Amino acid sequence: MEEKIISVGIDIGTSTTQLVFSRLTIENTASAFSIPKISIIEKEVIYKSSIYFTPLISDTEIDGEAVRKIIENDYKKAGIHPKEVDTGAVIITGETARKANASLVLENLSGLAGDFVVATAGPDLEAIIAGKGAGADIYSKSNRSVVVNLDIGGGTTNISVFKDGEIIDTTCIDLGGRLIKLHPDSMKVEYISKKVKRLADHMGILIEVGQVISADKIKKITNRMADLIEEVLGVRKVTEDLKLMLTTKDLKRNYDIDYISFSGGVADCIYGTYLEEKNLIYGDIGVFLGKSIKNLNLNNTFNIYEPTETIRATVVGAGSHTTDISGSTITFSKDIFPLKNIPILKLSVEDEQLGYEALSQVIKEKVSWFGLHNEKQQVALAIKGVKSISFGELKLLAQTIISGMAEIISMEVPLVVIVEHDIAKALGQTIQTYLAYKKDVVCIDAVNVSNGDFIDIGRPLANGRVVPIVIKTLAFGY
Repeated sequence: MEEKIISVGIDIGTSTTQLVFSRLTIENTASAFSIPKISIIEKEVIYKSSIYFTPLISDTEIDGEAVRKIIENDYKKAGIHPKEVDTGAVIITGETARKANASLVLENLSGLAGDFVVATAGPDLEAIIAGKGAGADIYSKSNRSVVVNLDIGGGTTNISVFKDGEIIDTTCIDLGGRLIKLHPDSMKVEYISKKVKRLADHMGILIEVGQVISADKIKKITNRMADLIEEVLGVRKVTEDLKLMLTTKDLKRNYDIDYISFSGGVADCIYGTYLEEKNLIYGDIGVFLGKSIKNLNLNNTFNIYEPTETIRATVVGAGSHTTDISGSTITFSKDIFPLKNIPILKLSVEDEQLGYEALSQVIKEKVSWFGLHNEKQQVALAIKGVKSISFGELKLLAQTIISGMAEIISMEVPLVVIVEHDIAKALGQTIQTYLAYKKDVVCIDAVNVSNGDFIDIGRPLANGRVVPIVIKTLAFGY
């Protein structure tokens, strides 16, 4: 039987804030003799807001009240009451996520409606979300290739690398269209980020707030920014300037890139038709930067395609619920449920084919993707696992997970492990043994998840044999 639900997505970025409503049709796609599996069978975007400049009180503080008014006004424009919204997501990204009151703004908005996924996306997680929103994962899978998506916004360029549909690498550079703000008529500098000022200094270009700057100097700065895009993609030699602008670790570049795509606001300046129009259309350097990147001739090295989404790649069109039941071989140390809104870190098939020592390091690295600007965040580890596993291999796998998830284990949160194959009971018990039963452990199986998903785990059913699972998929509006 079909059911229709309304979902909202809200993205508060460095430059822009936007909202999208979707109507999702969900249906039990399992047979009458199987465990129910609720899936989205249709998604219709029913309202897209205007794209607003993110309101700020200062360089370090978001105007939370103004943001809320924007969102409430669009609810009214869409003719949707908060009580009608079943689910959704509020994502705060880019430089905005570093603002002093970002968490308070999120808490304020999460009460608007429904059962929200609420997350401050760190730069690596934002790269994954934007890459998926742009469809890079699907393009990579359908073309069996390595695809790099560069999401160039107002404050950052978030880069995600997908191979055969799986995320294999991410990075973030402090390059964006609003890192220099200019008065459209006078060319007077109204704002410049500290890193871009240092980059200009390295070039011998003096730029100060209140100073009138020439278009030629702006072009020289954005041309250097574009050069850094080539450096991170491996087209030219890496310089100290790239190290300056990196927000996280650099790309590994131990793979051959087949395709690249651009999303984010500046992408519209790369693909758009108005590149020859008024350069300061937005009172910033976005169009200059778009031109500089377009002039790189990256198509001499890579296949470039335009994604399904550009400026709306990160806005979440729907936080959809896919309800399922865990397998019957689960482990949990005590009834600590419900657990809600835990982001999922899923290992790729290639990851799981590594030796256990190498796999431990991979897990540690990927756990760091979910860091929130020097803050730790709970993460659920998802693995495919092995159907028939020996006791010796089981112990090695348990030790590998404990080593790789050391940062999570050090937190006052449960260790959550999700396995596709039915080995959760034995694996969970082995992990508990190695941790001397001093840590809450939840290990569940027969659940299929993806990177970018969030998981809720409800209270046990059937005398503790199964737990209800809600997978919240970030379904993007396009």
